[in-house]
Amino acid sequence: MTIRVVRDMSAPMRHEIHVGRNSLATDATVEEGGEGSGPDPHDLYDSALGACKALTVLWYANKKGIPVENIEVTVDRDRSGERSGTYKLRTELTVTGNLSEEQRQELLRVAGKCPIHKLMTEVTTEITTSLAPVAKP
Repeated sequence: MTIRVVRDMSAPMRHEIHVGRNSLATDATVEEGGEGSGPDPHDLYDSALGACKALTVLWYANKKGIPVENIEVTVDRDRSGERSGTYKLRTELTVTGNLSEEQRQELLRVAGKCPIHKLMTEVTTEITTSLAPVAKP
């Protein structure tokens, strides 16, 4: 899959992110020269973790017939050590429904195994960046 990020020329820093048929805005904060009209890249990164945990828990509960009614995941970040190599994310899972404590603990374990959690903690990510060729008139 290819994701495209395209500048929105109507704003100082805003870009549109296109993922398949979906799109969303990203922007820098006002302090960084943007308008704060969308989540910044750190917000998107952290949101991916929360969304993955929520979707993974719901998928698992549906598959196993666990009576989950609602799921909420909060993600709190501490980027104070980011420049020295430590980026901390704390997640909290709220699950409602007629659940036993055993089911709640099972869902907590599943949340810890979501693909994005694994990607952020167990996988080496290799990134290459190149310039596209200049279009000739």
